[in-house]
Amino acid sequence: MCGRYSLICTDDLGNRFRIYRSTLGCRSRFNVAPSQTMPVVVQHEHTEMVMMEWGLVPHWAKDPKRSHRPINARAETLAEKPMFRGLLKHNRCLIPASGFYEWRQDGSRKQPYYLHLKDVPLFAFAGLYEIWHDAGGAAFPTYTIITTEANELVNPIHNRMPVILKPEDEVRWLTLEPPASDEIQALLTPYSAEAMDAHPISSRVNSPSEDDEQLILPLS
Repeated sequence: MCGRYSLICTDDLGNRFRIYRSTLGCRSRFNVAPSQTMPVVVQHEHTEMVMMEWGLVPHWAKDPKRSHRPINARAETLAEKPMFRGLLKHNRCLIPASGFYEWRQDGSRKQPYYLHLKDVPLFAFAGLYEIWHDAGGAAFPTYTIITTEANELVNPIHNRMPVILKPEDEVRWLTLEPPASDEIQALLTPYSAEAMDAHPISSRVNSPSEDDEQLILPLS
């Protein structure tokens, strides 16, 4: 599962993801939570960056407020689930991120950890997106983060982790032509544990209202 992540804007998002005529600014967010609106990279005629809300609303939903809104989608069953099957073919996206949070059970309490890539301040989760329209035709774009089994670093903390794409795989994930099933399996794999780091952090991160750079610092 991935229920919180960070996006630290040390680089220009438009340049990093080769956005065509990017007009979105970047404000660092240290504690992104479901239902919040964040930048998502999609491919149409050009590569574009669109603000979307985290928590997928299927296009057939009658009311987004009452709809089941998954924040994660399991890589192993994407092709089997009606909610994700069509999106896998046509609505793949990149979710810019700098790190993510997981909680390890420690006796009667849960200890939060911050996980990130070594020496890589900005990367992308693999995701799927959907555009829901209300009765008046107004668009409501939402997204979900794809998860896979945990690697050796993450597994002692949690048994799932978000799919972090290698930079060379980002273009293929966005390409309009759907990846073949064997390509999907190769793309949606756990990121190398050797290229990642993890450390315990303050429990302040438990509250979505907390959002500052102190959240990602190791406990002293």
